Amino acid sequence: MFNAPSPEVCTDQHIEQVICYSNPLLLESGFIPFNEIRGEHFVLATEIVIEDLKKEIRTLEKISHPTWETIMDPLEGLEERMWRVFGPMSHLTHVKDSPEIRLAWAEVEPLWTRFSLELKQNPKLYEAFKKIKGEGWDQLTPSQKRILENRMKSAELFGVGLGIDNQEKFNLLSCDLNQLQTKYQENVNDAINHFSLIIEDKTFVEGVPFQVLAIASERYNQTKSSVMKESTPENGPWNLSLSSPVFIPFMRYCKNREVREKLYIGSITKASSPPFDNTENVTLQLKLRNEMSKILGFESFASLSLSKKMAGDIHTVETLLEELRIAAWEKSREEIENLISFAKNNGVESPFMPWDLLFYMELLKKEIFDLSEESLKSYFPFDQVLEGLFSLTSDLFGITIERVSYPISVWHPDVSYFVIKNDKKEQIASFYLDPYSRPLSKRGGAWMDTCVNRFEQRINIQLPIAYINCNGSPPLGSSPALLTLREVETLFHEFGHGLQHMLTKIGYPSIAGINGIEWDVVELPSQFMENWCYHIPTLKRISSHFQTGEPLDDPTIEKIIQSRHFFAASDLLSQIRYGLFDLQIHREGGISANEIWSQVSKKTSHLPLQKEDRFDCSFSHIFGSDEYAAGYYSYIWAKVMSADAFHAFEEAGLDDTVAMRNVGKRFCETFLSLGGSVDPMDVFILFRGRKPKIEPFLQANNLEVITQVDKNK
Repeated sequence: MFNAPSPEVCTDQHIEQVICYSNPLLLESGFIPFNEIRGEHFVLATEIVIEDLKKEIRTLEKISHPTWETIMDPLEGLEERMWRVFGPMSHLTHVKDSPEIRLAWAEVEPLWTRFSLELKQNPKLYEAFKKIKGEGWDQLTPSQKRILENRMKSAELFGVGLGIDNQEKFNLLSCDLNQLQTKYQENVNDAINHFSLIIEDKTFVEGVPFQVLAIASERYNQTKSSVMKESTPENGPWNLSLSSPVFIPFMRYCKNREVREKLYIGSITKASSPPFDNTENVTLQLKLRNEMSKILGFESFASLSLSKKMAGDIHTVETLLEELRIAAWEKSREEIENLISFAKNNGVESPFMPWDLLFYMELLKKEIFDLSEESLKSYFPFDQVLEGLFSLTSDLFGITIERVSYPISVWHPDVSYFVIKNDKKEQIASFYLDPYSRPLSKRGGAWMDTCVNRFEQRINIQLPIAYINCNGSPPLGSSPALLTLREVETLFHEFGHGLQHMLTKIGYPSIAGINGIEWDVVELPSQFMENWCYHIPTLKRISSHFQTGEPLDDPTIEKIIQSRHFFAASDLLSQIRYGLFDLQIHREGGISANEIWSQVSKKTSHLPLQKEDRFDCSFSHIFGSDEYAAGYYSYIWAKVMSADAFHAFEEAGLDDTVAMRNVGKRFCETFLSLGGSVDPMDVFILFRGRKPKIEPFLQANNLEVITQVDKNK
């Protein structure tokens, strides 16, 4: 433990040590003390670390003979030090939102943005990169070559070659864009949290599961005034929200059409009106992205984005999306027409509307397959699902996963910490798991993020640590957390991302795990893992009735597998809709995002778009950050590849444990181990022995190729 010096010996070095000791963000090793981090720590930690890193950069700039050892290795360490401070702050804005955190983040985000730009645009480092490439290329390993090329391309796309005036303009636009993205996400979060639909008549919530009513009842009690009566789950009142654990079950089970309509309209209009209005924010983001692209010499932001991805250009993406759209179009029409007919036969008195979709899909699914999402939940208690998931990964990849028994500093009591060990029982990675919804402080959706990267430094190895975040329904009273099948898929999906981060064998942080991978391929392991939710032995392992302990029986499992692609064509069209919208708004100028959304919807949906629909105001994937901007198509691109990858297991025999382990080992040694050290097409060929095909994806979704295109693109 650090001992503070006495006042008479407080040198500058001692003062800096005291500051480091008192600021949990400045601890450079060991566990991050999340329970000690406050917003007040953000600014000082940021200023100290940035100043230290700038000194290191000035030292690198003076090196007259740049080599891998003198330039590239130090940069890897420098960026990892930067992430050690920046990463936890960014993470807390997503999982522990508060006015204090927001104010602190608003102050430090511009500092980090400017420093990151300075680093990427550093002309002396860029010249050093070129010199290393020109003089020492043949001495570099394939991983080192990949890093060098990535750094040079990144520098160029961040404006290293621009003149002073254009670079200053680019930087101002970049800072403004980051601030807009932060505000956009805050508006979405606040719009979700502030939406309130009070229901007092219990006949209006007929059909809704008790657990959902309990969440709505608890929210009512949390927000009511002291003079208002107390709510109970059985009798209400209930305060309905737009958070997934309430919104989706109400849309699926609530028999009252008026309640469903109000929730649906609330969802499609969120963050589109004061005080949380993102309308102007969207327009400004598109304008800034377009201007930045023009400065860099690109026709559009879509062209800029695709220059960094596996697909390479807009035409290639649009060709794939159009092929899939045509393949799904008539099948989707049939799905919707059958559903509308079913709804009319079951009491819909006026035209079928979007808020009827999930409700009647659930009824039709129950009639066809004799399955109910709600009854299935009883078989998926969270701990059982987790145990089954860990068992599966052990079989496939030869790892074991253990929950730690010693205390770990976390940001919320729901968070657990796990370690991963290899077949020699050596620890190789670890992760935080934050599984449940907290609408007031945690953003919606699910995601994996980097806590610590794998980093090999001579004899020292820093093992990777991941954050895995979901928004499942929390436990209620004495009942455990029960997951819907969709929530089970989500957990498997995010764990797939985590596996790629944690099982990497690459020792350079910039290409370890998910880093350095073209973004349209990064969803491959995550979507690959979803397939196992419909694998018979896995379904038996992850299921156990929370009261009786009985696993799912064979007839029910068969129904689950048969129902997997229920409305598959319409679901695919929805993903194509998002991908096309994203591409077009980032390619076309002068047309409002809402107008483009309307145009795209006409050719990707058989249901009419509601005039109130303002999806662009809550599309956080592309406006809450840059990662998926002009890249949302990545989900489909990677899904096609992941279907082909999973088909390798099907070919080997899903019931053959030895064959499964052999293919799993190959999957681990390629997709999960190589990170960004190898071109993604080469990684796929290493695993599959050929380039990817679209047929396994189409076959899995009962679709046929209607038009022929060049499959090699």
